[in-house]
Amino acid sequence: MSSLSPTPGKAFDYAPAPESRAAVDIAASYGLFIDGKFTEAADGGTLKTVNPATEEVLAEVAVGGAADVDRAVKAARKAFKSWSALPGSERAKYLFRIARLIQEHGRELAVLETLDNGKPIRESRDSDVPLVAAHFFHYAGWADKLGHAGFGPDPKPIGVAAQVIPWNFPLLMLAWKIAPALAAGNTVVLKPAETTPLSALRFAEICVEAGLPAGVVNIVTGAGETGRAVVAHPDVDKVAFTGSTPVGKEIIRTVAGTGKKLTLELGGKAANIVYDDAALDSAIEGIVNGIFFNQGQVCCAGSRLLVQESVAEQVLEMLTRRLGTLRLGDPLDKNTDVGAINSAAQLDRIKNLVAAGDAEGAERWTAPCEIPAKGFWFPPTVFTGVTQAHRIAREEIFGPVLSVLTFRTPAEAVEKANNTPYGLSAGVWTEKGAKALWTAQRLRAGVVWTNTFNRFDPASPFGGFKESGFGREGGRQGLEAYLDV
Repeated sequence: MSSLSPTPGKAFDYAPAPESRAAVDIAASYGLFIDGKFTEAADGGTLKTVNPATEEVLAEVAVGGAADVDRAVKAARKAFKSWSALPGSERAKYLFRIARLIQEHGRELAVLETLDNGKPIRESRDSDVPLVAAHFFHYAGWADKLGHAGFGPDPKPIGVAAQVIPWNFPLLMLAWKIAPALAAGNTVVLKPAETTPLSALRFAEICVEAGLPAGVVNIVTGAGETGRAVVAHPDVDKVAFTGSTPVGKEIIRTVAGTGKKLTLELGGKAANIVYDDAALDSAIEGIVNGIFFNQGQVCCAGSRLLVQESVAEQVLEMLTRRLGTLRLGDPLDKNTDVGAINSAAQLDRIKNLVAAGDAEGAERWTAPCEIPAKGFWFPPTVFTGVTQAHRIAREEIFGPVLSVLTFRTPAEAVEKANNTPYGLSAGVWTEKGAKALWTAQRLRAGVVWTNTFNRFDPASPFGGFKESGFGREGGRQGLEAYLDV
């Protein structure tokens, strides 16, 4: 007999189903990956990366300084000559090998990502790692077809690409940037986020295992100063950054007048628009997937819910009932829906903005769930009575916090959705195709999902408008950023 017995209004009681930590072997310390091998930082600086679910120190990681960045860029410049001269079909072989190795090490990479980032193992195992492999497979297929990509008969690589990635999708953001860069014939110096460097360092080992020539990929770990040194290095030809809008603006000022090509994927405040003719059960699952399953720690999180007035009460009742069934806890448990917040600093930001919502008069509802004694956690939270003037409706929270606003007409929905400095993504829920297309055409967002949310494909471009950045990653368009066209 099963021990699973539902309690009215509550989630099932699930027996723990943890993924084994034995799948990964984390070293006590890691150096920088420069010119095909690991090396210590010139000044010996280190930082600690911790498990956000337990606050356990996972490893000590080298902090790259200006001298280390210079070594990495020189290694990439030296490797560029031979790498760019390889036929595209030969570069493709390396990308295919990397993709297959990612698949072979999929379980290990998923556990490592969950330990370092705090996201549930289901997300890292079923979404992140498969998408990482898919991006390398996709761009391996493009490597010998660049002349047919629509950028002229013989497009050339740019040179050395400086890439800085965030902590929310550490391995996936790496794949989004490294795969097209290598396919196009460029070499790379990548700086992972200071709180989530481990999967990038494991990727460096996969590059060695794949036989990738030394210097083609270089990984320089560190904090903000390391990233600034990578971006500002005078021998870098291209900068790609995913992260916050304030840092993106700083990068624009740094590269202005240098001739470096630049792509930015920055913050977001996505609106999920639910019309009264939507399939509400599906819409509820899309809302939950868009903001709560990933702890809201994605730039395209649907953190604003715009609901047509006639169904607002019904949607809120369905939503809070669904949130009451979510399981918050050990990210390595396969039953967990909501994992840990990535860092203490990010948790403080979430708490501060939630306090601002309270102070400004919005009504807060918090899902009933037990918070673990250690680690960084925040329960799923919904604010109603929100206006466009509230900070929680304007600022990127990057946490499991949803602001609910209502509208009467499609025109009002579009006006409210566009009333933000961001323009990364949006969602539209309706059973009428014409209404979905009418709305999507008027939304100032780089990506608009219809009757789904947070779905990605390596063949589909992704990027934003306004303060959400410029340029596209993914698909044929993602190649353009790494070609001299």
